[in-house]
Amino acid sequence: MSHSAERQHLIEVARTWLGTKFHDQQGLKGVGVDCAHLLAGVAIEAGVVKPFEIEPYSPQFMLHSGDERFIGYVERFAHEIAEADAQPGDIVLYKIGRSYAHGAIIVEWPKAVIHAFKTYGAVVETEPFEADLRVARGETKRRDVKFFSLW
Repeated sequence: MSHSAERQHLIEVARTWLGTKFHDQQGLKGVGVDCAHLLAGVAIEAGVVKPFEIEPYSPQFMLHSGDERFIGYVERFAHEIAEADAQPGDIVLYKIGRSYAHGAIIVEWPKAVIHAFKTYGAVVETEPFEADLRVARGETKRRDVKFFSLW
């Protein structure tokens, strides 16, 4: 399968998770998932990465520590890329609090991402800087982001 086909397949798999309820530290399609487990679950289901475990963590870790544990997991399977190089199926990580603590799958940058979004209580497809992903409500400035590719 070509990289283009793999990317499209990954997005198709991600869309099968839409509507799954948001639940911290869970990763079961149709039942409950958080953003980290969504990224892992979709990549594993799409056959892009081999199964692995995400160690338990406090859902508020980013408020108390600059420890980049989310980036650490992503870097095990992906490499950082420039925003200009972001393509469908790539990953965007958002800085929340003191570290990068939210992740999404790019559908079309900068128009749409799929993510387990606590604000909406489920896996949704939204604009990348909707709702709590702006720096503050009503502001147009966006959060700091980093981009990664599995390819």
